[in-house]
Amino acid sequence: MKHLIAITAAAMLVAGSAAHSQDTQKIAAAEAAALAWLALTDQGDFALSWDQAAGAFRTSISQADWVSRVGAVRVPLGKLISRHVHAATFAHSLPQVPDGDYVVIEFETQFEYLDKAIETITPMLDKDGSWKVSGYYIRRSPASSTGSH
Repeated sequence: MKHLIAITAAAMLVAGSAAHSQDTQKIAAAEAAALAWLALTDQGDFALSWDQAAGAFRTSISQADWVSRVGAVRVPLGKLISRHVHAATFAHSLPQVPDGDYVVIEFETQFEYLDKAIETITPMLDKDGSWKVSGYYIRRSPASSTGSH
């Protein structure tokens, strides 16, 4: 009986390790997709960022509305100074969206005119099998101040 428990425990550890490894791979792929997409927004190519977003994103907002809204938020912030991952979490279920493979990524970001922002990007595994951004939200970090450049 002790051997059966030990074998079962070992099998559970191996299965848990494999699942963790798969989640880690998904997170890495999603982060790469998010950074590529963010590069478009950083360059001001908002129309192309809409084109390259997930189908669910493009269904939720027209390209013209996206360009107008993101431009109104991003342009006043000035150039990107730095961005690094603060947290990234794999999820299969999120509020108000169909189940699927998602990664919620929080970036700590510094812009020319905003020294501390939190960007939350949610890539999803799209129907074509690639990771694409399905959500983008930016907010001032509680400890931020505006620059005076």
